Amino acid sequence: MDIWIVSAILLITLYLLITEKISVDLTAIGIMVLLVVSGILSPKETIVGFSNPALITVGAMFVVSKGMMRTGGVEFLGRKIIQLARGNYKLALIIILISVAVASAFINNTPVVILFIPVVMTMCCEFGLSPSKFLIPISYASILAGTCTLIGTSTNIIISDLSNIIVNDLNLGNDYSGLSMFELSILGVPLAVTGITFLYFLAPRILPALANPICQLQNSDHRQYLAELKIPTKSNLIGKNPTDVFQVKYSSVNVIELINKSHIYHPNRDNRTITENDILLIKGSLNDLVAILHNEAVDLPSSEKDLVLGAQKDAPIVVELIISPHSSLRGEKLFRTGLAKDPDVHVIAVKRSNLHMSEKAIHDVQLQTGDVVLIWCHESKLDAIRSGTDFIVIEDVYEELVHKRKAWWSIINFICMIGTATLGLADIMTCALTAAFLMIVTGCLQMRDAYRALQGDVLLLIAGTIALGVGMQKTGASQLYAETFINIFSDSSPMIVLGAIILLTSICTQILSNNATAVLLLPIAISTAIGIGVDPKPFIVGICFGASACFATPVGYQTNLMVYGPGGYSFMDYMKLGIPLNIFVVVASTLMIPVIWPF
Repeated sequence: MDIWIVSAILLITLYLLITEKISVDLTAIGIMVLLVVSGILSPKETIVGFSNPALITVGAMFVVSKGMMRTGGVEFLGRKIIQLARGNYKLALIIILISVAVASAFINNTPVVILFIPVVMTMCCEFGLSPSKFLIPISYASILAGTCTLIGTSTNIIISDLSNIIVNDLNLGNDYSGLSMFELSILGVPLAVTGITFLYFLAPRILPALANPICQLQNSDHRQYLAELKIPTKSNLIGKNPTDVFQVKYSSVNVIELINKSHIYHPNRDNRTITENDILLIKGSLNDLVAILHNEAVDLPSSEKDLVLGAQKDAPIVVELIISPHSSLRGEKLFRTGLAKDPDVHVIAVKRSNLHMSEKAIHDVQLQTGDVVLIWCHESKLDAIRSGTDFIVIEDVYEELVHKRKAWWSIINFICMIGTATLGLADIMTCALTAAFLMIVTGCLQMRDAYRALQGDVLLLIAGTIALGVGMQKTGASQLYAETFINIFSDSSPMIVLGAIILLTSICTQILSNNATAVLLLPIAISTAIGIGVDPKPFIVGICFGASACFATPVGYQTNLMVYGPGGYSFMDYMKLGIPLNIFVVVASTLMIPVIWPF
């Protein structure tokens, strides 16, 4: 009876994931509810997925990725690839696919994909392309390359170790020692090269063209602000020409006026250098304005505190305040408002459509409906501002900030994470959690960003499918499915049986994790080989390639899940590109494995 219940839950899950009648996170919760209410799993068993290393690793990687993006830690890589492509997006794509493949052959592909997601997003912004055309291929390229070496994926290591134990326990008379480091490369490299070629030519045609949300955050002319900067004593800007003082490092910034006591000078007309206590009226992008406040010896005229965006408690945040139609501040000068007089609020800049302001100083601006005041304050202060009706608080502007001064911290952090995991000094979950922690404490990322980086729907989906896998194994449903499938081909030739094993493995890995699939089916595959009187080695290798043929669903592999959100994909998008790739790997493996590893 329990097997029938689990089977029904499995079918309902597949239907909901494919049709997306309800959201994937709600589907995941529904899986767990049905499993515990039906008595298949205990409450403790149902939530075991939340403590699974895969879920913790994915969550930590989201935080690490956000830190890399927030600091611009991957921007240089994206720019190098774009420059190398010389304006040819197809060349850029093949360079990225090859880079991902080479890295994934030796390093856990999860951080590799996390690294290249923002690179792809940047490339697509540069060429006006849709990232949904390229993110799934990035994931698939990493999976294909994982079969090229023993350490390319944890599944290969598990299969090698487990097969060694099983075969030697059976006392077959031959000394079996598992798989060697590059044994799988003989078939894995040709499959990866062919698969990547397939992705390069067909993915842009098959996958949908969806909007790139990252491009909407790029700085442009309509996202420019007016700001005032006060030149303090001993500033390194004293004696410089205001016309070009910021142009080299901050290309978006223009000095409109230089105010010296009661005199106003226009840099393009008046020949005057910067002196102590001068006020510069400038126009520039958000990132450049905040970077100047961080890096240059300048002050905000109204603020006595420095802007430090870090990981401290009640950290500062940059927000936009839009003057609402019903605001009591309409018609008032900014310096007379309670906002300017509040010691906990620091005005950075003001923005008005087309920047048509007749006032000669920011604080003399007469506020109008729709004016935007850029401020920084502590998070605790936002609640008080929200409670009033004078402003519409826009926090999304904070997402535009790139903390470039922390870029090296994030890069070193990421390299150490990959190096530690590759050398085996710690498992990938420990490395990812440590890297996420360091991203926050070093100021590369604030806690509010870390929470927002966690994609709850993806994490819930992982937990829900893990619970379903536990239920299938506990009730014996998984083994029943496998044995029934194998019995159908029991009287066929060894190649047909091998093909059935690889196909079954590939089907199971779309639903369960590839590690769980390998552990479940490997004993059955070895027993089947022995039962028909052939060497089990081809079947062991077949499990390796079948378990990595997980292209048809987003839940088949964690890198598929990682690109699910950024690409804006649906369940069907994976099937359109993944099913042909799955068929190719299964058929090619079935034909080539007996040639390389004879029965």
